[in-house]
Formats: sequence, C-alpha cells, structure tokens
Amino acid sequence: MLKIAWKFIRFDKAKSIGVIVGILISTFLIGQQLGVFFFLSGLMGALATDVQADIWVVDSKTNDVNQLGRLDVRNLRAVQGISGVKEAFPLLITGASCNYKNGTSGGVTLIGADAHQLNAVIKPGKITAGNTTELQLDGAVSGEFFEKKNLGGAIDIGTDFEINGKRAFFALQTKGFRGFGSSFCVTTIERARFYSNQSVNTISAVLVNLQPGTRAEDVVADINQHIKGVRAWPSEQLAASSVKKILSSSGIALSTGTLIIFALIAGFFIIGLTMYSSALDRLKDYGTLKAIGAGNGYISRLILTQALLFSVAGFLIGLALLEGFRRGVANSGLIFSFSPLMLLTMFATIGLISLGGASFALSRIRSVEPAAVFR
Repeated sequence: MLKIAWKFIRFDKAKSIGVIVGILISTFLIGQQLGVFFFLSGLMGALATDVQADIWVVDSKTNDVNQLGRLDVRNLRAVQGISGVKEAFPLLITGASCNYKNGTSGGVTLIGADAHQLNAVIKPGKITAGNTTELQLDGAVSGEFFEKKNLGGAIDIGTDFEINGKRAFFALQTKGFRGFGSSFCVTTIERARFYSNQSVNTISAVLVNLQPGTRAEDVVADINQHIKGVRAWPSEQLAASSVKKILSSSGIALSTGTLIIFALIAGFFIIGLTMYSSALDRLKDYGTLKAIGAGNGYISRLILTQALLFSVAGFLIGLALLEGFRRGVANSGLIFSFSPLMLLTMFATIGLISLGGASFALSRIRSVEPAAVFR
C-alpha cells in the first residue's frame, strides 16, 4: 500500500508539493500562534510563580498578581502567628517613572522585599550579572536584559538613572524575570518606599513559606478564616487566576483562537482542493485499479495513505521552520517551547486536516466505474 501510494505521490510532483505546502503553512501558523500565546500567558502569572513562596496573602478583592491592592503591615504579624507558617515576609510592588541618560523616560514596576529575602524574589538562575547583596547599596536596583530598550538602552552594572526624580543605578542584571507589560526593578523594601513615597505601614502582599509536612490548603483556609480583609492563595492558584482574569478581559485568547481556526480552515481547503484536482487527473489510474479487482475500500485506504504521508512530510518541514522561528525570536525575549504532548496533539490535528481534505478526493473516486479506463 505504501509503495503504491508513494508512486501516486511521485507521479504528480506539482500537486504533491502543493499539498505539502498547505500542511506546512498550517503547522507553522498554528505553532506560531500557540507559541506566542503560551509566552504571553506565562508572563501573566509569572510574578506569582517566579518568586519563591508557597502562599501569597493579598487584599481580599485581589485575584490578579499584576494588580495588587494595599495591605496594612499589621497583617504580616498576624500571618506569622498562623500555625504551620515557617516564615512570612512583606512585599511592596508599586509603579514608578524613570528618566534615563539617553533622554528617554518610562515606567517601571518596583518590587521591594526585605534585604535577607531578595534571593527568594529573584531566583539565582535568572541572575546574569551582580548578586542580590549588592541591592542593599544606596540607590541599587535590578535591571532586566529583555527590557533593555524600555530601561534607557543600557543596564550595565553601575549605570545611573532617576526614579521619580531620585538617583538610582543598576546593581544587578536579570534575564527572564519579567511580568505582563511590566519592567521589574527589584530593590529593598525601604528603598522602594523611598522612591514611591509609600508609608512604612503599607505593603502589597505577605509571602509565606510553610513548615515541612504542612499542607498549603490547611494554612490557606486558616488565614482566610482568622484574618479579615485578606485572601490567601497558593502561588500556582494565584498565577492561574491572574491568567484567567487577563484572558477574560482582553482579546488575546479570541485573536489567537481566530487565527488558529483560519489556519485550520485554510489548510483543510488547500489540501482538499489540491487532492481533489489530483484525483481528477488520475481517474483512469483509479479506474484501472478497480478494473483489476480493487474495491472502494482499497481505493479509500490508498487515498488516506497518501494523505498521511503528506501529513508527515508537511508536519516535519513545518516543525523545522517553527523551530527556526522559535530560536530567532528567543533572542528578543519571546521565549516558548512545546511539550511532547503538545507536539503530538499538533500532529494529530494536522493529520485530521489531511484526512478531512482527502474526503474531497474520496467522494469523487468512489463514483469512478472500472469502464472509465476504456473511455
């Protein structure tokens, strides 16, 4: 069956190439849109997952880590008294305006934490230059490599700039510590208050790490029951809630889904019409097969085998192009990857498109009479 299907494919190279191009275009467009979507959705909840904490305690009305309300610092002491809490520390997140040496200006998100907890805020694997102890220096903040253009074009260690009219300098570089639409600058909580004129009694969240063997669900329930005006979230749940809220209030999911649907439709009709045209050109060949005893079942398997071969070839070429795109955009900070399960799902989708497109040809071939070969 494979040998005969391959001969049919080779016979009409132009149409075979047309089918493969349709498949690889669908593969590339679907993968591209999914990759960008995964990247953006990852940024939406990145703060909750990047900072090393088991539980976030935030304002009772907050369900998005990118839009935290204000808490009274007394909530920190209340959380520290909850059973099962190993440590709890405050986090202050606030916006600020910056002026850079190249004459540009822009906004940043200041993240302030206790000096001895800065390692929990920035994972060591995301630090490319400097170390968190240097953030204790007067005016020291971190700068993100992929946000360099938004941070005055230079984040070299020692580069001076202004935050809300007050001197600051980059003492640490990160790579991959980013938020959704935010340029993160990490510093001590005292300095974050100084730059943003926040009260010493104001914080944005209390971060909690648990005693070994303690269930996060139990501590969350205890905090929510005994401390008024706050809500405790396991880190992963807060990240998921942030993604859900942003997707529901923006057009990102709709636009991505629409483009994927159009890629599926375009691929389906390109494949279907090309295979149908090829079948019309080969009616006598299929009629010959029927004349020598091949039934509709055999002809159907032959057409579907061709469709599967097209799927494999088109998917592999499309995947190679997609990998080139992925590596290219990674240099600009648009980083994503596909799990083996996702790749398998994409291939299954492409296979279904090809088999569906083959139905155009099947409907015509099944009506061919063996006598057609003699006409």
